[in-house]
Amino acid sequence: MIRGWLAVLAVLVGIGFSCAADSASPLQSDKRWDEARKLLKDGKAGEARSALEDLARQYPKDPDLYLFLAIALLRLRDPQAAELDIRQALALKPDHVEARTLLAWIESEIRGDFASAIKEYAEVVRLRPDLPEAYNNLGVAQKRKAELDSAAASFDQALALKPDYSAALSNRGWVFAEQNKWPEARRDFERALKIDPADDGALYGLSQALREGRDYAGAQRVLGRLISRSPNFVYWLEWGRIGLIRFYWVLLLIAIAVFMKGRFMKARNELNGG
Repeated sequence: MIRGWLAVLAVLVGIGFSCAADSASPLQSDKRWDEARKLLKDGKAGEARSALEDLARQYPKDPDLYLFLAIALLRLRDPQAAELDIRQALALKPDHVEARTLLAWIESEIRGDFASAIKEYAEVVRLRPDLPEAYNNLGVAQKRKAELDSAAASFDQALALKPDYSAALSNRGWVFAEQNKWPEARRDFERALKIDPADDGALYGLSQALREGRDYAGAQRVLGRLISRSPNFVYWLEWGRIGLIRFYWVLLLIAIAVFMKGRFMKARNELNGG
């Protein structure tokens, strides 16, 4: 499941704050660097952008500055300018994992160029083969390009490195769902929800797996939990559709009974000269 701009950009800010300038860089001792990142963290993207641009004029060779500028520009919904700054960061430091991750995200989410995103994420995996998030990101891009077997293998690798990685479990569950491997999908969605009960994507996936397993009552209960948290029309529609399936035979028997009663009444009236 793809989350919206705000959720994704919150993750990107998290990526940015996880990295720091090279300890040998004079930027590290400049208090304006911390202030600019705090502005970005507090959601003041415009002010952060101005502060970071001032720093970039003084420290034009520091790639982390361009990464944070790109994040600020994405917060300001200017992906084209953000990409220029990301590429500047990579020109200065080709093995900059966070910058390459952000570039891959733009390729996938903004341009819809999944082949390019896969290429960038694969490079991140090469640079950081110990990072489960790198394999998860790669798997998401592969899934969106319909390379389901490759995606499942990437999620497997992410889970080998981090068995309690709920996002990778949920993502692999959706791969299994597209492959019609519903028991495996249900297993992954249930495991993901044990780790993160707030994962709406896994919860919706579980409802689909239960429906495919003909546990219609269970599917409606799960959808009821989703509706209580987010009254999304899609959830209501699915809940109603499953209800029709669930009570199909009851409705059919009622219809047959009404039909037979009508036929009986007609026949009786004919016998009575009606």
